[in-house]
Amino acid sequence: MNLSPKRSEEPDVNLTPMIDVVFLLLLFFMVSTSFIRESSLKVDLPEATGEAMAEQADPIDIVIQADGKVLVNDQTIANVTPAALAEALKRVVGEQKDPHVIISADAKAEYQLIVTAMDTAQQLGYTKLTLATRQTTAE
Repeated sequence: MNLSPKRSEEPDVNLTPMIDVVFLLLLFFMVSTSFIRESSLKVDLPEATGEAMAEQADPIDIVIQADGKVLVNDQTIANVTPAALAEALKRVVGEQKDPHVIISADAKAEYQLIVTAMDTAQQLGYTKLTLATRQTTAE
């Protein structure tokens, strides 16, 4: 009969399953989080049914209000001419190469102001141009 004491092994905790679960939760929350950028100015945007674009870093905002006021990154342009708009865009863009320009125009804004903003951005060589719209809600 063998009466020698058995050597007991130290219990250890395997952390691999916990790390896998935490990693999966992190991925789930990163994918399911929506990044919505709201404008601080009240603009009644037109509606669209297409899919939303991914947001890019440091976009240039051109806001055209219903009363004809034009703002470039919250700086009001007194005289809305292509030259004044181009100067304001150059000042805001600085050293960026082909910045992302977002035009947020009120649904009741004068169409000529929207075309002027688009034309000025195109003449400056900015090719990443987006017209901001509001997603329609299914009722």
